[in-house]
Amino acid sequence: MNRPRVLAACLLFFLPAMVRAAGVASTAVTRPVHTYSIVARDSVTGEMGVAVQSHWFSVGTVVSWAEAGVGAVATQSLSEITYGPLGLELMRAGKTAPQALEALLASDPQREVRQVAMVDARGNVAVHSGSRCIAEAGHRRGRQYSVQANLMEKNTVWNAMARAYERTQGDLATKLLAALDAAQAEGGDIRGKQSAAILIVPGKSTGRPWADRVVDLRVDDHAEPVREIRRLVDVHRAYEHMNEGDEKLALNDVDGAMNEYATAAKMLPNNVEVKYWAAITMITAGREKEAMPYFKEVFAKDPKWVDVTKRLPASGLLPDDPGLMEKILGTAPKKKR
Repeated sequence: MNRPRVLAACLLFFLPAMVRAAGVASTAVTRPVHTYSIVARDSVTGEMGVAVQSHWFSVGTVVSWAEAGVGAVATQSLSEITYGPLGLELMRAGKTAPQALEALLASDPQREVRQVAMVDARGNVAVHSGSRCIAEAGHRRGRQYSVQANLMEKNTVWNAMARAYERTQGDLATKLLAALDAAQAEGGDIRGKQSAAILIVPGKSTGRPWADRVVDLRVDDHAEPVREIRRLVDVHRAYEHMNEGDEKLALNDVDGAMNEYATAAKMLPNNVEVKYWAAITMITAGREKEAMPYFKEVFAKDPKWVDVTKRLPASGLLPDDPGLMEKILGTAPKKKR
């Protein structure tokens, strides 16, 4: 028995009732999320993601949906949120993105006010811009991606997004952000800016949903949400270097770990905590010589970390070694009398 096919068939049979129960058939439209967004799959890594900006509070909680090994969905315009979870459920059961979107639209009497895009784990893309989406509205579908927008200042926004995505080199996050930047440079949402989000998942599931997030960041209310989401992505990348440093140190690759920590510190020069926890990790790995300059810099910038350090042995985060503690605290600036 082909269980995914049986499940998909059952889902399609019960879909109209599921959609009605979820509220799609309701005459009340409760989420006027006019926006621009992109869904895409990286053909090299298999990662899938959604990036979005809108003059609407907390746009990421409405528009962006993705699941590792399944697909990604953007649901917007006069948005019906359930296109997200139901679209993923259909793709998880074996339907392609076009099949999933077609089934959902067929069950929605208000399909003409919806704008929805989906990409599945095989790179199939589907997109719908209803005839009653507020102008300027439209979309462009490309190879393993789709860009879509409504209530824009110009009808050139989605084409600008597509060009930016296709021409940008780098990982999926870099390319998604380039599309958002291009939309804003082209005029963006006619009402202005308020929130943004980026969500990226792996091409394959680990079976641990809490771990299947490559990037999951939101800016719910900000004067420059695209700029701020880009800053947060940079912070995220710095912490990824920290994590990589910890892994290299665990393998006794001290030089590799130090390079990763140095990269993270360079990316976040004003964040002393990055250097502090790098120092703690090095100390617990027996690398006192490498750790001490980090402690010295951290304590000089913020003496409160001296007090934090004193509390760590009781929690097992530092060896309960008075001599070692004396060495660490000895790097702090001497208090003036």
